[in-house]
Amino acid sequence: MSKKIKSLEDLRKLRQEKEKLTSPREGDNIQVIIGMGTCGIAAGARDVMLTLLDEINRHNLKVNVTQTGCIGMCEKEPLLDVVVPGEGRITYGKVTQDVVKQIVSQHLANGQIVKQNVVGKIEE
Repeated sequence: MSKKIKSLEDLRKLRQEKEKLTSPREGDNIQVIIGMGTCGIAAGARDVMLTLLDEINRHNLKVNVTQTGCIGMCEKEPLLDVVVPGEGRITYGKVTQDVVKQIVSQHLANGQIVKQNVVGKIEE
């Protein structure tokens, strides 16, 4: 049986409890976001996504991988964002299966940005 919420303080406590349940999914892990709009898929984003997942498993990394729609730079597809907690966001463009292998082994595993494919950077 669930507890009844009788006050604002009860509601705050419930919120804190529920935040603890969801934070490990997004908290301290690196996030990778792949543009899977029609422009990205047409440019090969599905193959990039499959290679990314294989490489993350091969390197035994804890990374949250999500998809999004069109990122807005269709001419640079496939696009892939890497978000490292505390370091901001790097956007990679023209990502091929070979490039995504470099991104995983250099950036995700060792913190070294693959400079030749960077198309944007947002500082935190």
